[in-house]
Amino acid sequence: MTSPDFPGNAPGVSRTAFTAAAARAAHLLVDAAPPIFSDPLAAPLLGARAEELLAYHRLHGTHPVLAAARAEAVCRSRFTEERLLRPNSGIDQYLILGAGLDSFAYRTPPGRFRVFEVDRPATQTAKRELLEAAGITAPGSVTFVAVDFETGRLRERLVQSGLDPHRPVFVSWLGVTMYLTREAILATLTDLGGLVPGSEIVADHLLPPELRDAAGNGYAEAVAPMAAEEGEPWHTFLSPAAMAALLRDTGFEVVEQAGQEDAAGPAGWHRDDALKPIRLSHLTHARIPHPAGKPDQGS
Repeated sequence: MTSPDFPGNAPGVSRTAFTAAAARAAHLLVDAAPPIFSDPLAAPLLGARAEELLAYHRLHGTHPVLAAARAEAVCRSRFTEERLLRPNSGIDQYLILGAGLDSFAYRTPPGRFRVFEVDRPATQTAKRELLEAAGITAPGSVTFVAVDFETGRLRERLVQSGLDPHRPVFVSWLGVTMYLTREAILATLTDLGGLVPGSEIVADHLLPPELRDAAGNGYAEAVAPMAAEEGEPWHTFLSPAAMAALLRDTGFEVVEQAGQEDAAGPAGWHRDDALKPIRLSHLTHARIPHPAGKPDQGS
């Protein structure tokens, strides 16, 4: 059991930030090589909870719910960072909404991106304490921006924090939309739709029950009650068409949509472990189009 003084035990800290980081960390420990996604800092960021959270995966790694949690976490991270890091995109600002224990800024060479990590204040405070405890120095290219997605004015806070509103931004929004109301999702996308042309977003969303497969519904039936007990109930489920419509209504054009089977690529599922793609969630990559006659960079 962790100490009451452990940062992750503070009121208002996202518990799911820890389970997602544990899934990324456990992927490197219990699943076969090559990894779908490698996050070597996920375990250090778990701090005093690392042994507890990783033990579940070590002891029960083939359990369908734990294997699905790992697949979900690594597929969405791989899909997002592959698109972020493509050459010649012309984007040097990276906005991570609901950053949790995301480690991108601390495991990649500084210089290419100015990174803005957005989350609730309590979760950010805990993360900064965990970074310090792990001996991980936050580079000067990282800015922490405290926002509540249900009530905050996102773009205004970002500009106040140093985001350049005249330059394109790449936005990742992973593992968050299911915890928000549809109205809050629309409000956030409306804010983001005011970014300059050429800005991009990758967002994931849980599928409604009728679009999941049996494994996806089994995962939801097991995990949703636990998330609610931890104070983070699921509110919103979206079909790919509904997510595309929200994006179009707020100024984006959809570039691609993908499930887990697509996110890791065909070769990623030739595996000798418990990981397999399930229909639980979907990923959408979209951009704010340039005016007619001005082609997008990096297309």
